[in-house]
Amino acid sequence: MAWLPAVMAAVLLTCAVTIGSSPIRLSRQDVQNDPFLNETFPEGFKWGVSTAAYQIEGAWDADGKGEHIWDKWCHDGGRVYNNDTADIACNSYNLYNQDIANLQNLGVDYYRFSISWARIIPTGKISDGINEAGIAYYNNVINGLIAAGIEPLATLYHWDLPQPLQDDGGGWLNPDIVQRFNDYADVCFQRFGDRVKRWLTFNEPYVVSWLGYGNGIFAPGVQSPATGVYIATHHIIKAHAAAWHTYDDIYRPLYQGQVSLTLDSDWKEPLDENNASDVAAAERAMQFKLGWFAHPIFVNGDYPEEMKARIAAKSIAEGLSQSRLPEFTAEEKLFIKGTHDYFGLNHYTTQLVVSNDRGTQWPSWDFDRDVEESTDPSWPGSGSSWLFEVPWGLRKLLGWVRDNYGNPPVIITENGVSDDAQTIGTLADQQRIRFYTGYINNVLKAVKKDGCNVISYTAWSLMDNFEWGQGFSEKFGLYRVDFNDPARPRTAKDSATFYKKLIQDNGWP
Repeated sequence: MAWLPAVMAAVLLTCAVTIGSSPIRLSRQDVQNDPFLNETFPEGFKWGVSTAAYQIEGAWDADGKGEHIWDKWCHDGGRVYNNDTADIACNSYNLYNQDIANLQNLGVDYYRFSISWARIIPTGKISDGINEAGIAYYNNVINGLIAAGIEPLATLYHWDLPQPLQDDGGGWLNPDIVQRFNDYADVCFQRFGDRVKRWLTFNEPYVVSWLGYGNGIFAPGVQSPATGVYIATHHIIKAHAAAWHTYDDIYRPLYQGQVSLTLDSDWKEPLDENNASDVAAAERAMQFKLGWFAHPIFVNGDYPEEMKARIAAKSIAEGLSQSRLPEFTAEEKLFIKGTHDYFGLNHYTTQLVVSNDRGTQWPSWDFDRDVEESTDPSWPGSGSSWLFEVPWGLRKLLGWVRDNYGNPPVIITENGVSDDAQTIGTLADQQRIRFYTGYINNVLKAVKKDGCNVISYTAWSLMDNFEWGQGFSEKFGLYRVDFNDPARPRTAKDSATFYKKLIQDNGWP
């Protein structure tokens, strides 16, 4: 159709609907200029907030809990801002009833928290015994939530690997980790599954693989950007599948719950939407980030084709006899495919992407992508160097999930922003209210206008907490926590009032 006028072609390419099963992409202008949508979410839409064990619990060595890789990472020093540790953090191990009261005040339907593997099985190996005090703690949290009318949504692994598993065999680089994780999952399903009906196996496995075993800037600090990063992912995917099947085979008939994992992804926007190279680079960046984990689980049990081809070609050019990307066997592909009951998605920000041939001199996951990323100087920043406010990016990301994975039910399991320089430490966090307003309204547009099957939204985070490498310097909470006060008092910020009203109204009537 060479004769088709350019304007008509652009209209067809950027139409804001999906016709049949063929994806028709929204243009940047469409989403940027789309007016605010004053409507409510569908009846039955669920609202929640998120936290993670190491970031809030404290009590790092209390009541039989074992050491995990983030305990060691922080205690070794020199790796976290201000040498902060989460030894006490928000002290939620002792103050969980205050957290439940704050959850009740917000009116959330559910609370997403994580279980610390080292608190349940201190060495990570079930043969060494289960810590009943850890079981009791999570029973108290779960029972307290249910008594308050709040559904528990439990994450099994939010980055806190028991240190003995790292010391003995290399953690996620060791094939034995698949069975170790499945043993742990089995204990949690058995002990908590009668009350926890929605599970996540892993939180943001990309961070585990790339930051933990690739560039090594997070615990356990392994620097293996060309091979270890892919081996860790390979084992994580197999561990997820094993745990999903354990639940499906044994516990689903008993408890009728759901199991999935939550994947993090920025939106990768082509710098120039009319440049085919930029468009291809943005799609490649999406496949190397979200597709890396989602494609095996939600499509065919295997990595994205372009990812396999590109890494294989680079490996050969580097003089290797086989690809640095491991291969699943035919049996493993069948075992992995379909191991999901919903799509967990964490999202914060967007990048602009162009193609850039990185060559083979410095092999790594990052350079395997052959892309370069940037941001628009007009995008508002935050208290985090990487987090820019681009609300329409979430809408486009949800459309991409719809088109690539058959429009599964999506639970947005994290979305939020850190206090900026003007609001840090204050209760008047208007920047956060603006952020939530823009992002959540774009979720509403994705549901109402684009047909995206989003069923729940989870704000990050219930309260200020230990923010990994940035310690306590970055604050994402709806509640302020005074870390200088041993009592760790929590105080509602203005954003908590905003979110409470939004939940009551189920959107914007």
